[in-house]
Amino acid sequence: MKIKFLGAARTVTGSCFVIETDKTRFAIDCGMHQGSNQIEKRNLEITPYEPKKIEFFIITHAHIDHSGLLPRMVQNGFHGPIYATEPTGDLLKILLLDSAHIQEVEATGRNKRLQRSGMKADAAPLYMTKDAEAVMPLVKTRKYDEMFSPAPGISIRFQDAGHILGAAIVELFIEENGETVKLVFSGDIGRPNQLLMKDPSSVHQADFLFMESTYGNRNHKGEQESLEELAEAVRYSYNNGEKVIIPAFAVERTQEILYSLHLLMREGKLPKDMPVYLDSPLAIKATEIFRRFKSYLDRETQILLRAGEDPLRLPNLKMSTSTADSIRINETQEPAIVISASGMCNAGRIKHHLRHNLWRPGASVVFVGFQAEGTPGRKIVDGAKNIRIFNEDIAVAAKVFTINGFSAHAGQNQLLEWLKDFQTKDMQVFLVHGELSAQEHLASLIRDQFGLTVTIPEYLEEIQLKTGRQFEEFKVPAAATTGVNLPPLFADLKTKLDDVSGKMGKLQTLSASQQAEIAELIKQAAVNIDRIKNRS
Repeated sequence: MKIKFLGAARTVTGSCFVIETDKTRFAIDCGMHQGSNQIEKRNLEITPYEPKKIEFFIITHAHIDHSGLLPRMVQNGFHGPIYATEPTGDLLKILLLDSAHIQEVEATGRNKRLQRSGMKADAAPLYMTKDAEAVMPLVKTRKYDEMFSPAPGISIRFQDAGHILGAAIVELFIEENGETVKLVFSGDIGRPNQLLMKDPSSVHQADFLFMESTYGNRNHKGEQESLEELAEAVRYSYNNGEKVIIPAFAVERTQEILYSLHLLMREGKLPKDMPVYLDSPLAIKATEIFRRFKSYLDRETQILLRAGEDPLRLPNLKMSTSTADSIRINETQEPAIVISASGMCNAGRIKHHLRHNLWRPGASVVFVGFQAEGTPGRKIVDGAKNIRIFNEDIAVAAKVFTINGFSAHAGQNQLLEWLKDFQTKDMQVFLVHGELSAQEHLASLIRDQFGLTVTIPEYLEEIQLKTGRQFEEFKVPAAATTGVNLPPLFADLKTKLDDVSGKMGKLQTLSASQQAEIAELIKQAAVNIDRIKNRS
């Protein structure tokens, strides 16, 4: 059988692994690529997927980096079944429709800017609401531990990944040439002992393991320490009369933050007169789905719910469902907590809240999830002094908190503990869904501690697997190994700067308004140069 890595290869987004046997072609996950412009261009490159030739999809969980290109597949000819757990099926409906809406709104905005510049308004959304709606009838749900066969010679079982509601580890049994090969795709492995979710299920046997590695190079803070840090952020902004801005993914992270604020309230660490705004219609809908699937939640949460205590409801919680509600939040002068999406600050209402609060010294911004390379959230976490939001440079003066203890991903030691349960001595491990530095660190630990063969695939690589042997083919397309050729770009920039400098005398003869316009362009160019320096 062959496996092609169409995403989550040395990155943490775009998860998709196309598997081709002697009888069928299918894929595990179909995620959207998120981050830098270069990475997001991959969303347009449909040819490697060949949607018409994919017979079915297996979706590990509903997060957009694992499911967000499904409408694009349907748009380009895929019409087969999409298998997922029951909660994932419900979450896909709201997440994909929201994603389509974002695509449409952003395309409309781009076209308005193009028209104002006198250019052709030809921006198109990646996909539309109708494409997302067309996905829904294709979704077929299955329960944890239920063995099912989507095609001859293929059997699949979902196990609880402990990541978000309905997240699954995929156990995949493939019969080929008289042999049965077992592949395990971890999906995203959850952090043990997190609020709401059960611990990840143990798996004991596999010939080939495809394992996430998001936090392969570091561990998380303890749960209590993270809760204390959240309380510190609340105290800081409350005492300064400012807002706490929390960029949070609508599914799981938002609910865990609500639960954490509930715990702070019980401890008397959440001021009674400090409102909590949940400014995300998507998160509000997702929270209702959490309530609907109570049996998927951990034992402690179920006990609380049976006792009539809902950790997802706060007496000072205010739901913002409309745009007008969202605007009013930043018109208020009171200290408040604002939970909004997206979690990486690259879309949605959170950008408005950052624009209004990021420059305020008394405000705080609390990051509670992974920030992919190239996203605004990652730039803030990495210490950027200014962030470009809605074509405006916003100073980063708010106090920034990064609390990885709320992550829905297992940390380094937790990943190794989960791996320890495997008993197949010659199992081969492929690290996916991680940045290269984290993967290399984790690979070294796995080799040292377990003596296993570990490979870190690249984008678009294709391998051929056979039981009990090293993979026989390892193809690296030239397009996957060549990066952007920076030196000629710098040389061209220097030439243009020298040319402009040589015309300085003529520029100074222009009118005052023309010189002011040039001055603004030079200032903007200087800001961009500073951004490059900060990344070097």
